Amino acid sequence: MKTANQKIESPLLDEKEVTLHIKREDTIHPFVSGNKYRKLKYNLLEAQNQGQTTLLTFGGAFSNHIAAVACAGHEQGFKTIGVIRGEELEGNWEGNPTLELAHKHGMQFHFVSRNAYRDKNEPDFLQQLKDTFGKFYLLREGGTNELAVKGCAEILSEDDSTFDYICSSVGTGGTLAGLINSTQPHQTVLGVPALKGDFLKADISTFAQNERWQLVTDYHFGGYAKVTPELVQFINRFKKGTGIPLDPIYTGKLVFGIFELIKQDFFPKGTQILAIHTGGLQGITGMNQVLEQKKLPLLDV
Repeated sequence: MKTANQKIESPLLDEKEVTLHIKREDTIHPFVSGNKYRKLKYNLLEAQNQGQTTLLTFGGAFSNHIAAVACAGHEQGFKTIGVIRGEELEGNWEGNPTLELAHKHGMQFHFVSRNAYRDKNEPDFLQQLKDTFGKFYLLREGGTNELAVKGCAEILSEDDSTFDYICSSVGTGGTLAGLINSTQPHQTVLGVPALKGDFLKADISTFAQNERWQLVTDYHFGGYAKVTPELVQFINRFKKGTGIPLDPIYTGKLVFGIFELIKQDFFPKGTQILAIHTGGLQGITGMNQVLEQKKLPLLDV
């Protein structure tokens, strides 16, 4: 599936003599959009080939991945199980827009403590889940595996070979690895992690087939799912000026980072930049609930 590239107009871009396009992967599907669609595509085909009828995955209370697996599984006839971080949510999740969306599409929840959740990749913990739920097709947290990377490699098309930099937000690293593997020799992939730390390099290197990439770790705004009034104001201004909504967890931080790098002359004059919009817009409602509780500015919806 090929998605459109939308050119961004800005006095800063004109001043610095660089161009920026946004690849509108967010338009693929209302709920299974962006990289979630790409990551799930070949995994669902593999689950069908194996004769599996149940998908099991992991995520937090506002996880785009949880919502996407529930919706995609529902459309393709799978039963879905979400192992959710935070046992305090059990019996207390109504009103959470992400979990309500997943439940509406048939997902069964299994709430575990944060300590237990840390064991999500351990064989003993997975065996306990099999003993409880029976056979299932396992999707790791965030959905990254070789099949997910294969799907994300399809984000770029031949038309995108004119760009010098391909920029994407980074969660588990699968999307970035897929982009790295599908770039041309003259292109550089730039990743902006939504989490603190530089630990993602090893995970990305596991799947990346070349070294034409780098991470810029300065735009996480305090860590995963952390936002500031400055970021909210930027996202709202960007939507007003371009018509493009950005999610605050991933793509909002990515585009903010790109504009900061442009201000700093990171990109030479004449550079053509393509930023990947990885979707995640369903999370805006939940983020606004958090912002409202903290009496902070809200995201435009």
